[in-house]
Amino acid sequence: MNAPEPDTVQETHEYLAFALGNEQYAVDILQVQEIRSYNTVTRIASAPEHIKGGINMRGQIVPIIDLRIRFGLDNASFNEQTVVIILNLPGTVIGAVVDSVLDVIEVTAGDMKEIPNLPSNPNTDHMSGIAAMDERMLIILDMAGFLIGEALVTSESTTSVQAGPAGSVAPCVIGSANARAEAVAAFHREGSGRWPT
Repeated sequence: MNAPEPDTVQETHEYLAFALGNEQYAVDILQVQEIRSYNTVTRIASAPEHIKGGINMRGQIVPIIDLRIRFGLDNASFNEQTVVIILNLPGTVIGAVVDSVLDVIEVTAGDMKEIPNLPSNPNTDHMSGIAAMDERMLIILDMAGFLIGEALVTSESTTSVQAGPAGSVAPCVIGSANARAEAVAAFHREGSGRWPT
């Protein structure tokens, strides 16, 4: 009699989930440096509407992009829930304005589905897949591809992480899953949440 085969253990990957309007999106947790409340930014002359401006973050000017406007959402308002997710990506650091931060989720390969072929929707170029879990569905964003499309970085700069100028923000080493979940909870309580190192 053959012994039963052990259950296959699927690798999981963590994402930070957030809301844009009525939809839920997510980004790779390893790209998240910190979460900040939205504050006034310095406008950049002749910048597109969705590029709100820049902030001085520990000596580095960080461009702030409103994903709600970029993705064509109506009624992009600012309130106590509006936050900026600081993303540390190859070649640059940016801030993404979102309606609210939700939680940290674990996604397996079996949860990931392909983006439907919608040639009339240019936003799909910046999506790496859809995570479908029970009753929940999240759109996973490819932020490196998004920045190339926005001409904020070149394709060469996304292939390797290069040392930034003096005063630039170093990549953040992410702690345990519990520590990350606590960082999100701390943001909801206190209005700020820097990732644990």
